[in-house]
Amino acid sequence: MSTSEDKPVIVFVHGAFAESASWNGVIRCLHEHGHRSVAAANPLRALAGDAAYVRDVINGLGCPVVLVGHSYGGMVITEAAAGLTAVRSLVYVGAFAPETGESAFELSGKFPGSSLGDALVSYPLSSGGDEFRIDPAKFHHQFCADLGAKKAGLMAATQRPVTKEALTDGLGTAEPAWRTLPSWFVHGERDLNIPAEALRFMAERASSRGTREVAGASHAVGVSQPEAVAATILEAIEGSR
Repeated sequence: MSTSEDKPVIVFVHGAFAESASWNGVIRCLHEHGHRSVAAANPLRALAGDAAYVRDVINGLGCPVVLVGHSYGGMVITEAAAGLTAVRSLVYVGAFAPETGESAFELSGKFPGSSLGDALVSYPLSSGGDEFRIDPAKFHHQFCADLGAKKAGLMAATQRPVTKEALTDGLGTAEPAWRTLPSWFVHGERDLNIPAEALRFMAERASSRGTREVAGASHAVGVSQPEAVAATILEAIEGSR
């Protein structure tokens, strides 16, 4: 029987247009099963820097980790976990699982069905480059159509913008973490940011240990269907022992 010291900490990495509190429902489910979680604040500035920050968070914990990423957060965990012995397994939640050199923009357009480009607002940054956010008037339909209007409005107001650089950066590591670590996948059937066909393709390419497609769920599957996401993470915890 494992002790509390043996249990991995679940580290969550949100993607673009979300923030750490988007994991609250999933974390609540995991706490009920006695698991400790940490939701990292993904900078959303550049892939290499975002991954370095997540590595710092993991190293600071000093214990085994199950690493969970949503959307662009999948890019980050794939880079961050490469060669990191503390990470036992990966969970991709409506997330990109890139091959070396692939970017989020490239993967989102690999199959038809994404309407994200038409929902974005772009503006220049004083430090250089551009930043994107989802038009608040389009956020509900685009990001979380299976949530109520009030909750969608809160998510639109608290969304974290992402730089163009982060979304166009190709994966830098020569060996994506999913090649060496057991990986699980869960996503919504009606994801409008990353088409379900693309998510299925990436799960198959990564030799997913378990793939759960949630009927009718949006891109924000962790918010609308926290039990389904938590169930996949529990499978990853058990499967990585």
